[in-house]
Amino acid sequence: MVTKESIEVIAQSIGLSTLSPDVSAALAPDVEYRVREVMQVYHQLQLYFCPLISSLTCRRNLQEAIKCMRHARRTTLMAHDVDSALHFRNLEPTSGSKSMRFKRAPENRDLYFFDDKDVELKNVIEAPLPNAPPDASVFLHWLAIDGIQPSIPQNSPLQAISDLKRSEYKDDGLAARQVLSKDLQIYFDKVTEWALTQSGSTLFRQALASLEIDPGLHPLVPFFTSFIAEEIVKNMDNYPILLALMRLARSLLHNPHVHIEPYLHQLMPSIITCLIAKRLGRRSSDNHWDLRNFTASTVASTCKRFGHVYHNLLPRVTRSLLHTFLDPTKALPQHYGAIQGMVALGLNMVRFLVLPNLGPYLLLLLPEMGLEKQKEEAKRHGAWLVYGALMVAAGRCLYERLKTSETLLSPPTSSVWKTNGKLTSPRQSKRKASSDNLTHQPPLKKIAVGGIIQMSSTQMQMRGTTTVPQQSHTDADARHHNSPSTIAPKTSAAAGTDVDNYLFPLFEYFGESMLMFTPTHELSFFL
Repeated sequence: MVTKESIEVIAQSIGLSTLSPDVSAALAPDVEYRVREVMQVYHQLQLYFCPLISSLTCRRNLQEAIKCMRHARRTTLMAHDVDSALHFRNLEPTSGSKSMRFKRAPENRDLYFFDDKDVELKNVIEAPLPNAPPDASVFLHWLAIDGIQPSIPQNSPLQAISDLKRSEYKDDGLAARQVLSKDLQIYFDKVTEWALTQSGSTLFRQALASLEIDPGLHPLVPFFTSFIAEEIVKNMDNYPILLALMRLARSLLHNPHVHIEPYLHQLMPSIITCLIAKRLGRRSSDNHWDLRNFTASTVASTCKRFGHVYHNLLPRVTRSLLHTFLDPTKALPQHYGAIQGMVALGLNMVRFLVLPNLGPYLLLLLPEMGLEKQKEEAKRHGAWLVYGALMVAAGRCLYERLKTSETLLSPPTSSVWKTNGKLTSPRQSKRKASSDNLTHQPPLKKIAVGGIIQMSSTQMQMRGTTTVPQQSHTDADARHHNSPSTIAPKTSAAAGTDVDNYLFPLFEYFGESMLMFTPTHELSFFL
C-alpha cells in the first residue's frame, strides 16, 4: 500500500532531499504496518460511535439548510439549500455536486494536486468596491384594481397551475373555472339556496342586509348577476322566487362598495321583465302588483344612481315603459307596471308621457272596469288598479304644479268634451294640423333615444303625443345647468299654461277624487 516512492515524495515535501533508497525501502513496510493498525482501530471505533456522530452531523446540516430556505423566503427545502449549508460549514458537498478535479504533477506521475488559481494581491487591492446594498424602504403599488391584478414589475406573474386549469362542468354542460375562494363560494351557495328555498327566513333577510353593506363581495357580483338573470327566466311562474330575486338585486344595487356598473347590461333587462311582464306567478292569489311596485322603485333608484355613468340608461328604460303603455295589445298588468315605472322615475315623466295620453287611454280602460262589458272579476280588479295608479300619478302631478304655480288659476283656454265616444279638443286638432311643419321647427326634445316613436292609427289615437313640447334655446340652456339629469324639463312657455291645459280635464276624468290632491289654499277656487 505504501511504496518507497511515496516515502521519497513525503521526505521531499518536508525538506529531506538526501534520503537514500535503502532508507526508503526500509521505512515503507513500517509505515504501511502502522497505517493498517490505525485503520483497524478507526474501524472498530466507527462501529460504536459512527451512528451517533452521523446523526448529529446530519441534524446540524439540516438546521443550516432550513435557515437557508427561510432566508430565501421559501417553504420548500431544495438541494442547493443543503449545498449552501455545507459550504457555510466549510464542508464539501457530499451529493448533488461534481467531484473536484485534480491535476497530475508533471514531475511525478503519482502526485496529484487541486488546481487553485493564484490571485495577485495587487489586483485584489485595486479591484473596485462592490455597490453598497440599498437601504431598507417601503414602496406602494396596486395589488389589484377592481379585482384584476395589474401586470407591473412589483407583482409576480400568475403561474399556470395545473389544478386551476382543470374546468368544472355544470349540469348544463358549460365549463366554469373556479376563481372564488372557499369562503366566498360557501357564501354564494348559501345565499342562492336561501333565495330559492327559504326566501322568507331570517337567514335570508340577514344575507340581504349583508349584501347591502359588505365591501368584500365584489368578486361575487358577476356570479350573482348571472344567477338572477337565469333564475328569473326559469321561475316566471313562481312569485316567491321572483320577489326574492328582486330583493337580492336591490341589495346588490344599493351596495356602495361593489363595482356593479359593468354588469348593469345583464341585470337591468331581468329587472324590467319583472316590471312589465304579462304574467308573474302561477296562482291568481299571487300579489304580483306589489312585486311590480317594488320593481318600479328599484328601477328608479338604479337610474338615479347610475344615470350619470350610463347616459343612455334612463332613455332606454323610459322608451321600454312608453312602448308598453302605448300598446293597446298589452295586458292591464303590463300597463300597470309601465305606469308605476314612469311614476317612480319622476313627475316629469308623468307630465310629458302619461297626461297627454290620459284621455284616449281612459276610453279603452273604462269599459274594462264595468260589469256590463267585463264579466271576469280578476280583469275588473286589474282595471281598477290601473285606474287608481293613473289617478294617483295625475293627482301628484297636479298637486306639485299647483304648489309651484305663481299665477292665479283661470278658466280653461280649451274646451273639452266628448264626441262620438272619443275625447277631443281644439288643441289636439291644431297640433295635428301643424304636424306637417315640424321640419321647420327647432329640434324637439325627445324622451326616447332614436327619434319620435311611430304609432299606428289603431293604437288609441295617440299619434303626436309621445314627444316633449318645444322649448327655446335660452330656457333649455338655463335648465341644463340646474338639472343636467332631467330628460324632459318643463318649458317657461308651458309653465303658466300647463295647469289650465290639464287641470279641468283631470277633474272631468276622475271627478271629485282630484280634490284630495288639491292644496288647501287652492280649494277656494272651486267654491
